[in-house]
Amino acid sequence: MSTLHIRRTLPAPVDRVWSAFTDPEALMAWFWPQSLGPKVTADVRAGGRFRVDATSAGFAVTGVYQEVSPPTRLVMTWQWDGDGMGGDEESLVTIELTARGELTDLDLRHERFASDDERDQHAQGWNDCLDRLPGWLAVPS
Repeated sequence: MSTLHIRRTLPAPVDRVWSAFTDPEALMAWFWPQSLGPKVTADVRAGGRFRVDATSAGFAVTGVYQEVSPPTRLVMTWQWDGDGMGGDEESLVTIELTARGELTDLDLRHERFASDDERDQHAQGWNDCLDRLPGWLAVPS
C-alpha cells in the first residue's frame, strides 16, 4: 500500500480553513474547477457521508467521515464513482490543521493506494485542488 503526504501553509485562520473542507458551499467553490459543475453533499459527523460530484464530467468521489474533530482533524474514507476513476478501492484521507495565528498549517495524508501510480495521480489531483484553495480563502466570508 502506498501513501501520499502533502503539507502546506495556508493564508487564513484555522476556522476558515476548516470551513473550506466541511461546508458544502465552500467545497463547491474551490475543490474542483467550476467548469466541472461541482455539486457537494456532506453530513459532517462521524458516520456521516459526503459526495462531491463533477456533474459535467460524469464522476464523483464519495466517502464516510470516520472522525470529525473541529477545527483540527478530519478523517474520511475516499472512493471514486465513475468510469475510469480509480476502481472500487476505498482509501483513507486524514486532514490535520494547526493554527499559527492568521495562518494554518495543513497536513494531508491520503493512504491505502493500491499502487504508486494511483498515489501519483491523486498527488496531482490534490495539488490542483489545493492550488485553488488560497483564492477561496482570500474572499471575505
